[in-house]
Amino acid sequence: MGKVAGNEIRPGMVIEHDGQLWSVVKTQSVKPGKGGTYNQCELKNIIGGSKLNERFRASEAVEEVQLERRDFQFLFASGDMLTFMDTRTYDQIEIEADFVGDRAPFLQDGMKVIMQLHEGRPIGIALPPNVVLEVVEADPVQKGQTAASSYKSATLSNGIRTQVPPFIEAGTKVIVSTDDGSYLKRAE
Repeated sequence: MGKVAGNEIRPGMVIEHDGQLWSVVKTQSVKPGKGGTYNQCELKNIIGGSKLNERFRASEAVEEVQLERRDFQFLFASGDMLTFMDTRTYDQIEIEADFVGDRAPFLQDGMKVIMQLHEGRPIGIALPPNVVLEVVEADPVQKGQTAASSYKSATLSNGIRTQVPPFIEAGTKVIVSTDDGSYLKRAE
């Protein structure tokens, strides 16, 4: 950990403030008509998820927390628990599905992920940017629609519904974004 001046706080940093870990979401440098410049920061609590708006002056110093990033492999889901294995030590950890959030349905057996750890405790997870999934059900094409702008609804093998081009049929493998489940392209 190292000290960082209040005006050097940037989005993406993890800082320790009031004895808790906070992820910096947004920053804005403000120069009021009277008084010194300060950095207006939107912070998100890493453990609880609550948000906080805080002002930091250049004269204030905060602790920047260095997170350890390690490669893990997703093994399986059991109820609400997800099991991951450290690819270096082969240690297994169980994490609640809520920890991964809306992206949990995109986890596939054997998938490599990057786990962010603080003092050995997982506080964040990064999935690959996209995954290959099969379309299990696709709506029929509407007559008279132009292919350029029309999309139809489809259900993927993980249960997620997304919009796909009209030429995609059930049984087709597609590449989708793990951030929002949007269709990217047909898999080769």
